[in-house]
Amino acid sequence: MTAYEFITTRRIEFSETDMAGIVHFSNFCRYMEHAEHAFFRSLGRSIVDPDLGVGWPRVHLSCDFKKPLRFEDEVEIHLLVSAKSSKSISYQFRFRVDDVEAARGALTVVCVRRNEAGEMKAASIPPEIADQIEVAPADKLAE
Repeated sequence: MTAYEFITTRRIEFSETDMAGIVHFSNFCRYMEHAEHAFFRSLGRSIVDPDLGVGWPRVHLSCDFKKPLRFEDEVEIHLLVSAKSSKSISYQFRFRVDDVEAARGALTVVCVRRNEAGEMKAASIPPEIADQIEVAPADKLAE
């Protein structure tokens, strides 16, 4: 994988489904976060790095659903970095089962540090992280 793309898979658990037998929409937030954390690990980093002292609160989330996911489905989660600024990273997610797109999501996180009063304030992404992450090419994002 490159520094703008990551693919992971996971099997849908029974506890993630609702009374209709499909994945409850709220679980897509967890799936996006799962892929983001795996992406960071693929870069040799962790989303929680005490040495860097930064956090990554979510400031935007969206998801469009096309096909239900069900118990035992193996879903491929494709993460693409769609934007990066000095203080934020935006991701695009594609969820596929058997090469059929089930959903598409977006997530934006902001790098923060706590000030002396303990309040979170936006901060520049540390170069140790920023230098490893690129924005995906436009043709990849448009697929």
